[in-house]
Amino acid sequence: MCPDRSRSVFVLLTCEHGGREVPKPYRRHFSGGRAVLDSHRGYDPGSLGVALRMASRLPAPIIFSTVTRLLIDLNRSLDQPDTFSEFTRELPAAERTRIISSYYTPHRERVEQTVFAAIAAGQRVLHLGVHSCADELKGSKRELDIALLFDEARPLEQVLCERWRHEMNQRAGDLRYPFNAPYRGADDGLTTALRHRFKPREYLGIEIEVRQGMIGRVPEQRAAGELLASTLRTLLRDDVAKKPA
Repeated sequence: MCPDRSRSVFVLLTCEHGGREVPKPYRRHFSGGRAVLDSHRGYDPGSLGVALRMASRLPAPIIFSTVTRLLIDLNRSLDQPDTFSEFTRELPAAERTRIISSYYTPHRERVEQTVFAAIAAGQRVLHLGVHSCADELKGSKRELDIALLFDEARPLEQVLCERWRHEMNQRAGDLRYPFNAPYRGADDGLTTALRHRFKPREYLGIEIEVRQGMIGRVPEQRAAGELLASTLRTLLRDDVAKKPA
């Protein structure tokens, strides 16, 4: 991390899987797919409520989508096999290109441009991608409540997450806060793509995974968002994010 302690921290929130909406031109392709749309495959239940609460309490700008990930997954690179789902991957190439230009590219470019503008203004970006995960997948229970995902090759991200977890344990010690679960923070995703674009002293990308069973209702989403935001405010106030790497 750059030793310039005058550099302020710009917090940006994103939520790529905030809803399960199917745009009208594509609804015919999802005929009979309501159960899948309503499941964790269609979106990240509760994630947008958590992210909006965090945005209001930090405060921080938020960029989110409510279009189902089954149309196109905004948190995947275009060369990944699951970027398009079984509902859309067999569409003609021209149709898939239109989906990319209408939904995928605008979201990714807006995020990248926001990061670039903050860095150009002399700020250091802390990007928080908010997601939720099913309590159980393929018979295996997820041993987490709130997980922080980061790139272990970027020391400042790990330091930040260690301090953040400590703060959350101080406030809510009955919850489980594993690192890099149920996925690795360096796996394919928007934060990983942006790490390739921006230097470690400029950009920190942390993904947050909240267990869906603990945020099924709006008050629970607000409580989780409040916990995350209030503890992060403590870190920023204590200048943790400005310590040299």
